[in-house]
Amino acid sequence: MINTSSAAVPASNALSFFRVLGKLKELKRTGWVNHGIPLPESVADHMYRMSMITFVIQEKSVNKDKLMKICMVHDLAESIVGDITPYDGITKEEKRKLEEDAMKKILQDIGNEEISNEIMTLWLEYEQGVSIEADLARQLDKLEMILQANEYEILHPEKDLSRFFTSTADSFTHPQILEWANALREERNVRRSQLQSKEGKL
Repeated sequence: MINTSSAAVPASNALSFFRVLGKLKELKRTGWVNHGIPLPESVADHMYRMSMITFVIQEKSVNKDKLMKICMVHDLAESIVGDITPYDGITKEEKRKLEEDAMKKILQDIGNEEISNEIMTLWLEYEQGVSIEADLARQLDKLEMILQANEYEILHPEKDLSRFFTSTADSFTHPQILEWANALREERNVRRSQLQSKEGKL
C-alpha cells in the first residue's frame, strides 16, 4: 500500500531504496566495458559528474535545481535492467518499456506517492525531452560521455574511442554546452596530432 501522506518513508523502505541506488555504484558503463577499458566508470560516476556540471550552466530561463534532479534520476532504471546501449540489439521501444517497468517497481517500493511521483515525472520528462531542462540533460549526458572518452584515451593511448565523438557530432545545440564540446574536440585533435607526430619520429 502506497503511503500518500507527507509522513516519513518507513526506514525499511528507505534502506531498500538506498540499496537500489548502491547498485548504480557497482554497475559499469557498458560502452567502456565493450571497449576493454580497465576499471571503467560506474553509472553513478557518470550521473554524478553530469549533476555537478549543472552548476556551471548559466541561463536564467533554466531551472537548475530541476536540471540537476533530472541528471540524478535519468539512469535510475539501469539499477534493474542494466546499461543498455544502441549496440545491444534491443529496440528503443523495448528499452523504454523495460526501463519504465523498472522505474515503476523501484518507486512503488519507496512507499510514498509524493516522492515517487516527483522522481517518475522527472524521469519521463527526460525520456520525452519535453522541457528545456530535459533537453539540456540529454546534451549533458552526451557531453559527460565524450569527456570520459577523452580521459580514457589519455590514460590508455592504445585505445581509439572515436566512435563516441562521431556519434555525438550533432548532439549539442545549447551555446554553452556546444562551446565546451568544441573545446574538448579541439584539445583531443591537438593531442592526437602530437601523438601521431611523435609516433612518426620513432
